[in-house]
Amino acid sequence: MNAGSETLTTNDAPRAGRREWLGLGVLALACLVYAMDLTVLHLAVPTISAELRPSSAQLLWIIDIYGFLVAGSLITMGTLGDRLGRRKLLLIGAAAFSVISILAALSTSAAMLIASRALLGIAGATVAPSTLSLIFTMFRDPGQRGTAIGIWIAAFSTGGAVGPVLGGVLLERFWWGSVFLLAVPVMGLLLALGPHLLPEYRDPDAGRLDLVSAALSLVAVLAVVFGLKAIAQDGLGWRAAAFILGGLTIGFVFARRQLTLADPMLDLRLFRIPAFTVALVINLISVFVAFGYFLFVAQYLQLVLGLSPLHAGLWSVPSAAGFIVGSQLAPWIVRRVRPAVVIGVGLALAAIGLGVLTQVGSSGGLAALVTASLIISLGLAPVLTLTTDLIVGSATPARAGAAAGISETCAELGGALGIAILGSIGVGVYRRALDVGLPATIPPGMAAIARDTLGGAADVAGQLPAVPGAALLTVARDAFIRGMHVTAALSAVVALVGVILAATALRHLGPGGASPDVAGAAHLPEEVSVPGAY
Repeated sequence: MNAGSETLTTNDAPRAGRREWLGLGVLALACLVYAMDLTVLHLAVPTISAELRPSSAQLLWIIDIYGFLVAGSLITMGTLGDRLGRRKLLLIGAAAFSVISILAALSTSAAMLIASRALLGIAGATVAPSTLSLIFTMFRDPGQRGTAIGIWIAAFSTGGAVGPVLGGVLLERFWWGSVFLLAVPVMGLLLALGPHLLPEYRDPDAGRLDLVSAALSLVAVLAVVFGLKAIAQDGLGWRAAAFILGGLTIGFVFARRQLTLADPMLDLRLFRIPAFTVALVINLISVFVAFGYFLFVAQYLQLVLGLSPLHAGLWSVPSAAGFIVGSQLAPWIVRRVRPAVVIGVGLALAAIGLGVLTQVGSSGGLAALVTASLIISLGLAPVLTLTTDLIVGSATPARAGAAAGISETCAELGGALGIAILGSIGVGVYRRALDVGLPATIPPGMAAIARDTLGGAADVAGQLPAVPGAALLTVARDAFIRGMHVTAALSAVVALVGVILAATALRHLGPGGASPDVAGAAHLPEEVSVPGAY
């Protein structure tokens, strides 16, 4: 792009060149680091516990606070990028992420690490909406944009998979804080190359950010996510219900406020566009399924098969490869096949993979589990790529950042719902099965710990004599696998609901995603002015 502004039409969108593709590479690296920070800390928990000695509550906050603040800040950061400038916000976030990562690595107390992780979450929330909305600025051609979104999604998948692997390598050689320093060189590269490779875009007519709306959206999302996490950990109780109901109430107040503002933070008119709303729901369903099943896969690899965290991370690489392949095939397929068919077939393929997961046993199940994970990834990747394109593509260029924030917030909520609902169901099945098969010789106190989680059962088994310990571990593993089978079957049903939804609500979309409601009301107007330059 050149300095100043250029006029685009929907029928003659310019094709991206070398600079845009190089810029996409920089954005993908930033997304990879953002995703890595969600998973890389898990392997460092034992060392952190030994050195910083956090309480059990502090340890949970160390693990969760990053994701909480990311989820709560996404809508605000997406809207802020539209007003302040998407490139500017991304670079500010990258600089903050680098500095805070160093502070996290040098933390000398649990409280300092919790504060650092919270600030990292706020800085990290600039990455997803800014990078996604910049992609819509850089890649105006629908075919190229689909490929770019596929690369963007692949970067997140790769980051989530390589986080444990790189974390394991670092922890074998350095101190626990080294896992945070992975972000520094990548964000430094973004700061060095971003001003030269990325365009700037801001809404020239945007008003000020409504701070009340920003606070309401933050509190609403945080309360709902916290309530869902509480359900996943302790089951449904009054505290979890109170947080979820409170969050939904505040969310309603937030939505009502948007209707009264001249320049709302969230344009509720987007939800009148069928393609936007349906794509948002299907995106949530896909993430719900992905997070829910992977919660059990990670535990199966370590606690049933007995793999080390590093080896468990390595066996998750095929799943990430499936996401990469699937997300790259999606743009090519969608140019020739209707989105309803692509989404329906993808979710049906994921359901088949989940069906394979129900056949995994307590021994010799590694091949079946890796195969199931690969099939699920190949199925879900095109769905996530296409629905993301439909969600953000339904907004005008001036609102693309806000739409990207909505998309990512929906994904975060889908993940939290998957972990909370499917995790709670799996734990319930595990406890009932364990109650039936638990050896009578296990002391009541130890039995209570074993009933809590499979990890607790493994710890108790290690404290018992060989014969009762082995018996407990066998029963606990079988109970866990039964819970995994039930949740995999339920996830398959949810995926099939998505197939029906896509077939009925997206059938009017033609190949390439064109439709009357999207092209006329949601995609670019006849002419739009794209201010800003490289």
